[in-house]
Amino acid sequence: MNDAAPQAGDATARAQEFLCHACGARMEFDAAKSCMACAFCGATRAVGEGDVERTVVEYDLEHGLAASAKRGYGVPVRRVSCGQCGAVVSYGENETSRGCDFCGSLQVVVQEDSQKPIQPESVVPFHIDEKTARTKFSSWLGSLWLRPSNLQKLASVSEMKGMYVPYWTFDADVHSDWTAYAGYYYYVTETYTTRDDKGRTVQRQRQVRKVRWKPAWGSREDDYDDVLVCASKGLPPPMTQKLEPFDTLALKAYDPSYLAGWRAEEYSVDLNAGWRTAVARMEQSQRERCSGDVPGDTQRDLHVTNRFSGEKFKHVLLPIWIAVYRYQDKPFQFLVNGQTGEVTGHAPWSVLKIALLCLAIGSVVLIIALSQR
Repeated sequence: MNDAAPQAGDATARAQEFLCHACGARMEFDAAKSCMACAFCGATRAVGEGDVERTVVEYDLEHGLAASAKRGYGVPVRRVSCGQCGAVVSYGENETSRGCDFCGSLQVVVQEDSQKPIQPESVVPFHIDEKTARTKFSSWLGSLWLRPSNLQKLASVSEMKGMYVPYWTFDADVHSDWTAYAGYYYYVTETYTTRDDKGRTVQRQRQVRKVRWKPAWGSREDDYDDVLVCASKGLPPPMTQKLEPFDTLALKAYDPSYLAGWRAEEYSVDLNAGWRTAVARMEQSQRERCSGDVPGDTQRDLHVTNRFSGEKFKHVLLPIWIAVYRYQDKPFQFLVNGQTGEVTGHAPWSVLKIALLCLAIGSVVLIIALSQR
């Protein structure tokens, strides 16, 4: 694997492309306009304007890392690691960071330049701007029940940060062979002894369901495209999965301009670990699909054997807005999908409101019980 970092001259040249052609001020990527914009004079230009044409590349899983010599983000950055959640965030060389963007911890340490991460091959640019993300945050909080009354106030002072979060995407063709026992229902008439309402012993009949088991087998071919695996250590998997899907058809070939004015997290889940996660998901999906192929009314002893081929991967950056606030010294996160606007988050519960609700429910149950006496 080639670990050579990009030459300093290349990074400087790339950084100079972020200067406004009209006034010379530094330009940043504008999510609302989907282009580079100058906050000083309002001038705009398209990402990659005047540059060579870029394409999104997928690598063969076995040889892709060896073929990927590009590292870093193509622009000078500073790196900060969090001692609490382990996230490593890269941001502009002129920016500073007093706390972790993911958990709010103050245990952040500036990292000296070391082996740079593999450069992303593609990126989904931000389409949701900060104003829209804040509106979605407030609407989400307003829809919550049984939360502390001062939660809205906390949210109003929380900082909303746009972060490019690292993901792996995987493609694969899967051939599955399965065996199982297929069960077919049939009914028999059964005579049983019981007592009638006068206490007399009587015989009655009923239909009893039985199962006739037969061996079954089969195979199927399926293909998977862009199975997403989050490579972040700063975000819990259940939260990121709730933000999906991302439209990977909207992926753009990576250009450092997209990161101008934004932060990016380095991947903490490496390629091998990401592939294992993707395989587990695809195998679970194949098991469910094979289960659906088993004939009959029920089944047992399903065994599935999978063969993978055509495995490919991409390292991509996906846009997420993050708000972190602390309540009673505990961090809570709120996320907005920077492409679709989907939201998810954690919020503290109000013990008092829960207790009052339980008391109200108990009172209603007691009233109903007394009325039926």
